[in-house]
Amino acid sequence: MRKVILGTVLMLALSVSFVSCRETADKAKDAAEQAGEAVEAAGEDLKEVGEDAMDAAGEAVDSAAEATSDAVDSAKEAGEDAIEDVKEAGTDVKDAAKDAAAKVDDKAKEVKDAVKN
Repeated sequence: MRKVILGTVLMLALSVSFVSCRETADKAKDAAEQAGEAVEAAGEDLKEVGEDAMDAAGEAVDSAAEATSDAVDSAKEAGEDAIEDVKEAGTDVKDAAKDAAAKVDDKAKEVKDAVKN
């Protein structure tokens, strides 16, 4: 009878340890799956952050290109305005020189006439 009781106790101990090991293995498997899901979620979050950063950088480049284009256009317009102003000033100087030359010529003729008389 002793062997039967010891055999039963031994069988009970083995069955408890197998069940306990199986539960521990299941818990470890669940923990590993959860860790994998967390890593995957973190990877997706990092991917989204990277995409957002790329979009923001693209927008910044577009804005800088637009600002540069605007600055170039403004500088071009300012240069064209300056050229027009210089042309107008040159025309005014030319006209003033012609007027002055004509006045000098008239005075020279008056002086010449006055000397003749």
